[in-house]
Amino acid sequence: MIFVRSFPSSSLLVLLLLSACAPPRQVVEVAERPAPVPLDTATAPEIPSETPALPNPYAGVAFGRFDTGKMWTFDAPPMDYLREEYGFEPDSAWFEHARGAALRFSSYCSASFVSAAGLVMTNHHCGRESVSKVSRPGENLLDKGFYAPTLAEERKVEGLHVDRLVSIRDVTRDIYGDAGPEEGGIQAAEVRADRAERLAERLTKEAAARDSAIVVEVIPLYDGGRYAAYTFRRFKDVRLVAAPELQLGFFGGDWDNFTYPRYSLDFAFFRVYDADGAPLRPGHWFAFDSTGADVGEPVFVVGNPGSTSRLAARVQLEYERDVELPHTVEVLGRRSTALAAYIEAHPEEAERYDLRNSWFSIANTLKSQRGQLSGLRSDWLIPRKGAAEEALKAAIAGNDSLRGLYEGVFADLEALDRSKRASSRTASGFSFFAAPDLDSHVLTRAMYAYVYTVLKQRGAPPEQLADIRKEAVAIKDRPRAIEREFVRMRLEEIRDALGDKDPTVRRLFGTRSPADVAAAMVDSTALADSSRFVALLDGSYLSSGDSTVDVILAIAPLYFTQSQQLQSLGRQEDHLNARLARARLALFGTTIPPDASFSLRLADGVVKPYRYNGTEAPAFTTFYGLYDRHASLGSHRDWRLPDRWLQPPAGFDRSTPMNLVSTNDITGGNSGSPLLDRELRVVGLVFDSNMEALPNEYVYTDDAARTVSVDVRGILESLDVVYDADRLIAELIHRKVFATEAEADAAMAR
Repeated sequence: MIFVRSFPSSSLLVLLLLSACAPPRQVVEVAERPAPVPLDTATAPEIPSETPALPNPYAGVAFGRFDTGKMWTFDAPPMDYLREEYGFEPDSAWFEHARGAALRFSSYCSASFVSAAGLVMTNHHCGRESVSKVSRPGENLLDKGFYAPTLAEERKVEGLHVDRLVSIRDVTRDIYGDAGPEEGGIQAAEVRADRAERLAERLTKEAAARDSAIVVEVIPLYDGGRYAAYTFRRFKDVRLVAAPELQLGFFGGDWDNFTYPRYSLDFAFFRVYDADGAPLRPGHWFAFDSTGADVGEPVFVVGNPGSTSRLAARVQLEYERDVELPHTVEVLGRRSTALAAYIEAHPEEAERYDLRNSWFSIANTLKSQRGQLSGLRSDWLIPRKGAAEEALKAAIAGNDSLRGLYEGVFADLEALDRSKRASSRTASGFSFFAAPDLDSHVLTRAMYAYVYTVLKQRGAPPEQLADIRKEAVAIKDRPRAIEREFVRMRLEEIRDALGDKDPTVRRLFGTRSPADVAAAMVDSTALADSSRFVALLDGSYLSSGDSTVDVILAIAPLYFTQSQQLQSLGRQEDHLNARLARARLALFGTTIPPDASFSLRLADGVVKPYRYNGTEAPAFTTFYGLYDRHASLGSHRDWRLPDRWLQPPAGFDRSTPMNLVSTNDITGGNSGSPLLDRELRVVGLVFDSNMEALPNEYVYTDDAARTVSVDVRGILESLDVVYDADRLIAELIHRKVFATEAEADAAMAR
């Protein structure tokens, strides 16, 4: 699974605490001065291929032309490369159609329109929470699957939206003015962030005066070297149409996640409705190619990759390898184990509190992070990044106008790395504090109540208090047993980070253990119950005597201090990254794509098998493999097929291609992206990458790294024969929309 699931090391509460406890921030205006290298006239020379004359610790290490990837932006497509590689020269209408049919699915996945009546295709794992949300009492649609035989039975998902990109405009000059990141020091990053936020608000407000469905985001590209205003049309009436059983949508469970060969029907269909309550007529949509793709055929992914680190400096990746990722894997592993144990022991309670979806997200992230860490610890990745960086240094040193401006950036990044490492142990106690799924909901509620009370006492504006209260009230209840475990883990992490002799640690524990403190707090607090929490929030939490008050009064100042330090280091890093990005842009222009930013990208590739484990992984798998996995491993629930699949209808063709692999460049956020042929017809649905592709977070390769998709033929065969979804088949293949299954049946019979 490769959807964006945000587990921030510090949540929005950081900003709230800054507002509550810090003096007003002084916005430092950057001195106006012409940018030293005008970006719009920058040339793109070749990266030096020979070893620079300066001492080079990575001499002889090769790096590739596409190490920084193939996630091309729609405003700077690589036309020369596409012509050179595929003999293919898409015109403006091609790009307009690709943009117009593509969607962002909420804030974590991709999707696309696949019919003239607003039908939307994405992954099952992207729609999993929506399936749970529309389940009625007594239903378990996540396990049983869902299909609406009529338009009237399609179920609206409250709170779900999809966004279609309308336009992209370069606003770099609006953000920088006449100054570059070389001026203004660390504060320049803050100034840019403020300007980007204000510009997005202004543009959205101006657009909303004409059309309330328009949303504008100002997105930094190239680590802030450039900025673009992305204008979206947001659709809020989104209804579930069909989703297979979880056993098919996530066949093989976490065992098969990020692996291949694969056998999964990770698809779901929704529909967008217009303001009048009728199916939307989107104008642009991707037709299905029922013949699928062939080995060696060029294919294109149009979607919204979330984030990558291909432009990061070598020293930053070494910090990820040595400090950040090992700690993240440890924290995620503890949370995953705790949730899995509870789900196993209490399946009904787990279903009631929707804990499976929480665990899926954690397990998915954990496996991804382990794969990335393995790549960073390999004997090739860091040296390859180092070799490319030495070439970049040589290019900067060889350019008179760039040398004085940017040559010192690498030394500054080394110094910053030392500061990050020095502060990492103390900060580790607060990793993922108040993050969704990864921390105690009781502690998160306590922090919100603390901030809300302090701001209220200081006379904060009513609208700010209302926003905080809304977020606080949205935090869901969880079983007290889970809460005890999560509070215990958090308290142990704080103790281990600070040491037994720290005054706060002594204040928190005295002679008690973290488990004792957690049990005493969770068993008696009112914050474990949503209604009692709201009453305390609206009353006077800090004087309530609740068992969480003393704990949060001890933790909050520490968290606030650590957050300030991390924000300061982050601003320094943003400043240096932006400078380095401007140097790259000056040298190479947009021939190098920016890192992923959950903005629309085009990624090219080909359908291609690969060698693994001493053999070859086929380009396509079939339903025969699905049944083999069930027969070989079906005693384990992750490979056990639902009843209707054990005896499928007689016409079911098990030789139908089910999944396929291609060399397209994807990452988290691409889940739900359509896999398209050169005529922009759907040949697959992206849902994962293989294990070999996880290090592509840092360096893109395609020797064995692959994108894994559901084959269009597998989708159609299952809908047509197993699920008997004639109304959907008529819409996807025959391009006819019927209100009921009976109408579709009659039409198909004719």
